Amino acid sequence: MTGELSARDAIASRPRHRRLSVLIGGGIAVIAACAVLAWALGPWGRSGFVEFRMPAATDIPVGIAVAGDGTVWFTMDSSHDIGRLKNGVIEKVRKPGESIEPLGLAADSDGAAWYTDAPKRVISRVTSDGTITAFDLAIPVARLGRLAVAPDGAVWFAEPSAASVTRLKDGIFTRFPMSSVAGLGGGLVAPFGIAVDGHGAVWATLQSANKLVRLEPGKEPTAFELPTRGSAPGDVAVDAAGTVWVLEVGANKVARFAGSRVEEFAIPTPRAGLTALAVAPDGAAWFTELRAHRLGRVQNRVVREFPLPRGDARPFGIAVDRANNVWYTDLSGWIGMLRADRARRG
Repeated sequence: MTGELSARDAIASRPRHRRLSVLIGGGIAVIAACAVLAWALGPWGRSGFVEFRMPAATDIPVGIAVAGDGTVWFTMDSSHDIGRLKNGVIEKVRKPGESIEPLGLAADSDGAAWYTDAPKRVISRVTSDGTITAFDLAIPVARLGRLAVAPDGAVWFAEPSAASVTRLKDGIFTRFPMSSVAGLGGGLVAPFGIAVDGHGAVWATLQSANKLVRLEPGKEPTAFELPTRGSAPGDVAVDAAGTVWVLEVGANKVARFAGSRVEEFAIPTPRAGLTALAVAPDGAAWFTELRAHRLGRVQNRVVREFPLPRGDARPFGIAVDRANNVWYTDLSGWIGMLRADRARRG
């Protein structure tokens, strides 16, 4: 990953392709069933935060996604497991290899989770019973960014090692080379962020090129230049109204793209360490501030920051459920949630 922060940096500071296999059936280990209710304890009595401690000191949660049934899936760095949190219980599903910077994660309509697995060079799906199915990328080296599931069930992901935005549908990979985007040289086409809107249009960010790209069925990709030079766009997300939100990692801003117009919002805390972005059903855009130990929100063109309960918190991934509760991963070993009632009042 290019730009200001990668998971590795943050942790260090502390054609048709064959289906590989069905690897695990029912291999779920129940690890923990308790939460630290930070909003109910000590000085954080009105903060609205609930935190779930990872069971092992070596557990480093990274990516996070919420399924329609409320299950919270998360990836873990340097781990053979993928995790989930359901009804207050943390569970681990064993997978065949160790994750290295597992950034791509999304839930589908069946409640299963899709995730990127660069060391194994596969895209995998894990179901509620722990069964994992892997799809081979058939390439010697894989660098993978974010991942999203489209309304038609297709899985889209950023594939920097192939300089493409790639679709997986019915076991078939189709690559869309970003070198075809006008004005881009070979060294500037590595995508990172991926989102799919309600009409099936795919949005991607090109960090080094400072561009947002739209792919629509039957059309050539369209590139949009972001106003701040060197903004290093990272995550991208689309709200229910079709507004596109972009995390400008290098510029310490969040951008809003609607009607071919880009509006940027500066984050009050300098060098906050922006790492992830998600949109809520109520239209708010939420993001993580790893260096500032905060969550942030842009709503009605106003930026608001929410300090986390612990001063050593390092929020990295973020997702919002159907009830507008805001979920995040904390590299120091927690899964956290900001309750919707508190998120709305802030």
